[in-house]
Amino acid sequence: MAALVDRYLSVDSMAFACNMDCVAVNERLSFLIKNGLVEEKQVRSKKMYALTKRGQAIQKTLAITKRLEQLKTTVRAVDEAIAAVSKFSSEDEEPRQQP
Repeated sequence: MAALVDRYLSVDSMAFACNMDCVAVNERLSFLIKNGLVEEKQVRSKKMYALTKRGQAIQKTLAITKRLEQLKTTVRAVDEAIAAVSKFSSEDEEPRQQP
């Protein structure tokens, strides 16, 4: 679906953009058309495909969800780094015993 966000594409163009086989792209397109997410248009004797409004809404939701997952991972890594720095800082603050 992401390949269709900004433009109409043919099956060949989608297969190239997604690095997929044309047969696999056709199967996915069939499912997306059946569910009202993609529309087919005839342009100069060639079939072209684009997202419907419903498809665009779902694509935006999926993109936001993906971005939130990435942020969640980043926040977790930052939290772990802060915890590690705090641990090292508290160890440095402990008085050292002199022999």
